[in-house]
Amino acid sequence: MSALAAKDPHFYCRFSVDDEDRLVNIFWRDGNSYVDYMCWGDVLVFDSTYNTNVYDRPLVLFVGSNNHRGSILFGVGILGDKTADTYTWLLSTFLDSMKGKKPTAMITDGAESMHIAIGRVMPEARHRLCSWHLSRNAYTNLNSKDAEKAFNGCMNKFQTVQHFEEMWEVMLQEFELRNHFWTTWMYGRRQLWAQAFFGDVHMAGMRNT
Repeated sequence: MSALAAKDPHFYCRFSVDDEDRLVNIFWRDGNSYVDYMCWGDVLVFDSTYNTNVYDRPLVLFVGSNNHRGSILFGVGILGDKTADTYTWLLSTFLDSMKGKKPTAMITDGAESMHIAIGRVMPEARHRLCSWHLSRNAYTNLNSKDAEKAFNGCMNKFQTVQHFEEMWEVMLQEFELRNHFWTTWMYGRRQLWAQAFFGDVHMAGMRNT
């Protein structure tokens, strides 16, 4: 990190340690990421992938989309765990590195600890769940390609809230899902994933982490 900082005067890095002074969490971003975020940081993808590094720790990527709809990296974190307190530290550190500029919307994979941290640090940001993860969960829980397709239609179609409710009712009846635990749970969170509830929010064309 010292070598990167020597080459880039706008490089930013922060870390935390435990009671024995061992490294627990670390976050960094370079100068280009700062400039990109100032330009295209309205929508932030907050993605955590476990066991994809030699340290067997959560690797968190802060990603956005530029004016060509190309993915751009705003920052990287390696964490000690996936608790809400750790994510709160990471989001607070990220905002500090970006001079306090907050996104208007965030996309996550749906982890409850992330949802809690976003509410603590960026309560104004609209939180959206990743469509790709939800589609996979739909097939796993409904065990039907046709039911998955119907769920995806409810999730992705540009429609009014009333139209969404009508499509949802048709899906419940057609596939006998009215008392299904997963569809009941997902309906309770519909404002986090159904396109019908995001018509007034700029999402930069992004729905996935």
